Amino acid sequence: MKPKYYITTSIFYASAKPHIGNTYEGILTDAIARYKRLMGYDVIFTTGTDEHGEKVQNKAKEAGKTPQEYVDEISLEVRRIDDIMNISYDKFVRTTNPHHKEIVAKIFKKLYDNGDIYKGKYEGLYCTPCESFFTEKELVDGKCPDCGREVHKTSEEAYFLKLSKYNKWLEEYIESHPDFIIPESRKNEIMNNFIKKGVEDLCISRTSFDWGVKVPIDDKHIIYVWLDALTNYITFIGYDPDESTEEFKKYWPADVHIIGKDILRFHTIYWPVILKALDLPMPKHIFGHPWVLASNSDKMSKSKGNVLYADDLANLFGTDAIRYYCLHEIPYGYDGNISYDLIIDRVNSDLANTLGNLVNRTISMTHKYFNGEVFKPTSFESIDKDLIENAKTLGDRIEEKMNKFKIAEAIEEIIELCRKSNKYIDETTPWILAKDETKQERLKTVLYNLLETIRISAVYLTAFLPETADKIFKQLNTQNRFIESTKNFKGMDSGIILNKPEILFARVDKDEFSKKLLS
Repeated sequence: MKPKYYITTSIFYASAKPHIGNTYEGILTDAIARYKRLMGYDVIFTTGTDEHGEKVQNKAKEAGKTPQEYVDEISLEVRRIDDIMNISYDKFVRTTNPHHKEIVAKIFKKLYDNGDIYKGKYEGLYCTPCESFFTEKELVDGKCPDCGREVHKTSEEAYFLKLSKYNKWLEEYIESHPDFIIPESRKNEIMNNFIKKGVEDLCISRTSFDWGVKVPIDDKHIIYVWLDALTNYITFIGYDPDESTEEFKKYWPADVHIIGKDILRFHTIYWPVILKALDLPMPKHIFGHPWVLASNSDKMSKSKGNVLYADDLANLFGTDAIRYYCLHEIPYGYDGNISYDLIIDRVNSDLANTLGNLVNRTISMTHKYFNGEVFKPTSFESIDKDLIENAKTLGDRIEEKMNKFKIAEAIEEIIELCRKSNKYIDETTPWILAKDETKQERLKTVLYNLLETIRISAVYLTAFLPETADKIFKQLNTQNRFIESTKNFKGMDSGIILNKPEILFARVDKDEFSKKLLS
């Protein structure tokens, strides 16, 4: 039996086309999911769209469409971009799904019957873009702490979830499970800014709009977006308050939710309380990932004119170049910047000069000296040992990083091995060996060492740059891409005839690129 692994992104709010900062979450989650599949796990990876709420209803009205027509278009656009970026989700969640809505209503009823939901009156401050309520003390300079926009006072009858009832339990749970919220800096923010100050009961219904799931005991009310949205993580794998499916029993609890730091509060306060009230186990980890910022370290926004979209970037640079930039340049726990110049610098240095150059040089030399044939290595020297050991232990180093969700550091391990391989070429000088008839066995060994190192690197690259890995395996003319084959340095069979070399990544000239953008 394969071990299970259930991983989710948050679900994208279906109010506008996602920018690269939104799509980054899917790319990051995809790398983890692909890596776990590579390691032999039975993976379920869910992503999707959050489609109810006042903001969606208003946007649809502005566009002259029904809310359903509007979210159908946005959801299709989100999926189109995910597919362009090779995001290998297993289930694409939509909260307008009839079965999801049915189970959300059941969940509300169960919480109400258990005494965890009560009817009251909400009077407070509301941010429409974030669909969030705030107390006066939570505001920053009198504005929404999440988006910085104006809030307005509102008063209406509402149902409330008893968050305050679980405040002590939640504090103790987080303290006793130090890796429940990661990185630690995010955990400290949640604990110090919210939980230790005492959380207030959560308004979970609205009467001022009607685009959402109706409260089953009071159809004047719509179930507020967070109860509807957060429960997607259980409804789409078979949770039912009456009788859950075998799929749910197998895959829950989630191994990790990958969540943007701006909505971490909802996932680390509201979501655990909902699960506790339903008597369900907690997810193992909630990873609050950093933001992708514009080049001047600003958040992306249409009003600032600094928004970049993943599909546009992939069209300019290629899907794997953008995947690489997002995975390598946004470090664990820290925001990262993105711009055309920064992408070009990374493409030229890491992808063209280091990885692409290594593959092209090695395969070209094998064709030049041996008509593309791979020979069994027989003539080893001490200089080989460091490269071979580095290649054989690459998987161990990557596993250590991936287990800590340090994806940037994991992919850097592959690039560093490629740097060592390029250095090995310079030190062993195959072009000089080729001129000496007595050094042919040594030349065959040097090339084998390089080809096998490339193959091992490509095995792990499948998690991060799947298209590039496929191209490398095609040039190597091997399908030996199994994880077990990376430990013994014997994965390239002698007698294989390599396919012709092809450029993996072309260098980008900044001046030419600028002209192309302007044309």
